[in-house]
Amino acid sequence: MHKVEIVCHKGANEYAPENTYASAQLCIDWGMDYVEIDVNRSKDGVFYLLHGPEIDATTNGHGCITELTSDVIDSLDAGSWFDPKFAGEKVPRVEPFLAWIKGKAKLFIDVKAGTPQEIIDLIYKHGWQNDCFFWCGDDAWAYELRTLDSHLQLKINVDNVADVIYAHEHFRANIVEVALANTNQALIDACRARGIKVMIYHQEKDAAAFRAVLDWGVDMINLNHGDLFQKIAQAYHQQA
Repeated sequence: MHKVEIVCHKGANEYAPENTYASAQLCIDWGMDYVEIDVNRSKDGVFYLLHGPEIDATTNGHGCITELTSDVIDSLDAGSWFDPKFAGEKVPRVEPFLAWIKGKAKLFIDVKAGTPQEIIDLIYKHGWQNDCFFWCGDDAWAYELRTLDSHLQLKINVDNVADVIYAHEHFRANIVEVALANTNQALIDACRARGIKVMIYHQEKDAAAFRAVLDWGVDMINLNHGDLFQKIAQAYHQQA
């Protein structure tokens, strides 16, 4: 039976505040394969789980994380905005979070701040080099990461076969991410020929779309509804 690995975008963000211990714990409870986290950094150089750069949407604070010191960020409430029952949930520091989740789930690390060398050092320090993959919205950052380290897993976004070829030749990508609407056999074949994993990105709560992902037989799915996809996948394989 082919198993599609499930990547939970910002944790179980439909049920708990994103980028928190609470949302990650739900993913662990569900048996998800990967938790996606956003890595950002305070003014004084401490790495946090936060999409940002503004902190207003997901905490009771105001401003940009890059302009705030760690003592301020550590004092914030990152849960009440989502639901009063999460009052007191903190913005996690990356280093203790890495120690806490190790062995419970793997990580998809979306790098919002930090040089490639700083992130590489952080990952090897905590022994995560075999249990995570990376993406950064800055192509120059991704290229530098690959130049510095040939082992770490790197994800590149693609829309078509030409993008897959570029991801392979320029970045030596290990994973490509593609929208369900852009997924086709030619793209999958191009990835298979190059030893690249295919991850479909689909954020909507859509049972039919999830079954389509399973029909494609891709390697991974990045989504907001890991619990529903898991149920659909179990039923899908039972019927096969």
